Amino acid sequence: MKIVSFSLEDGNKYYGKIDNARFYIGARVPYDGGKGLMNTVGTAQQKYDRAAFRPEFGFWADFIHPTAMAEGALYHTLNTYDRAHFTFSFLQFAAHVPNGDFVTYFRALLKLPMAAEYFPDLVLDQNRICKEGANGISPLESDTSTELLIDYLNPSLKEIEDTEIIQAARFIHWAQNDPMHRQTQIAVGVANFREKMVGYAKQYKLDGVADAICLMVADIRHQGRAKSPEIVAALQSGDPLESLLHIGDAQYHERLLTLRREIAALSADGTFGRRRYSIAERDFILH
Repeated sequence: MKIVSFSLEDGNKYYGKIDNARFYIGARVPYDGGKGLMNTVGTAQQKYDRAAFRPEFGFWADFIHPTAMAEGALYHTLNTYDRAHFTFSFLQFAAHVPNGDFVTYFRALLKLPMAAEYFPDLVLDQNRICKEGANGISPLESDTSTELLIDYLNPSLKEIEDTEIIQAARFIHWAQNDPMHRQTQIAVGVANFREKMVGYAKQYKLDGVADAICLMVADIRHQGRAKSPEIVAALQSGDPLESLLHIGDAQYHERLLTLRREIAALSADGTFGRRRYSIAERDFILH
């Protein structure tokens, strides 16, 4: 079992220690009257590299790249201060959505060999994340709620609790030290985008639409920065990609600059611009 110790240093920085190895957990940050942790600091080796995963996932490894860069791209990217209570991974999977990306990801993690070392009190039962206790096991999530899972990870947004720090430390250390953990992040991220694209293609009439435009729709929905009427209006404009790249600009200007830069780079190297989405194939095809 991994034992976590931690310390608060330099006024607002938490550092952890597991297996006598010291590592950065995150900075203490204020947000909307509360407090939480944020970690967007890391090395190039700790960041998503689309080329490394293209042999296994093909174009999808490239497709998720701009969103990954906008979300921090680090395998240990952490945020515990907003309404999701706990987001983690290179795509910032969010714990507040029942059956969402974080729940799917955590279920997959609990199937890995190292799961019992990092979360010895958790098990999977009927594919639900459950906590073991004196009275047996109890589910922490369901089809309608992740409230108990959130309580397990980060009980409150008002203050930073020891529980929040310890759980964050476990996720960060595991992601940094187990390649199977990182592989799971990528597999879940790609599967989630592939599945969602089927629905987006039908909802927004994206059959036969260019890859970059599809990526922007997927990114908007992933972040949740706009509702469908605004997306539809952008798609019906004279320049759909440019219109989509302006949605939410006032509030998310830096994110949109990142997306614009990454899409331009992928277009320049020929990755984007040669494929269109096919509902029949449930995939992007060359045209």
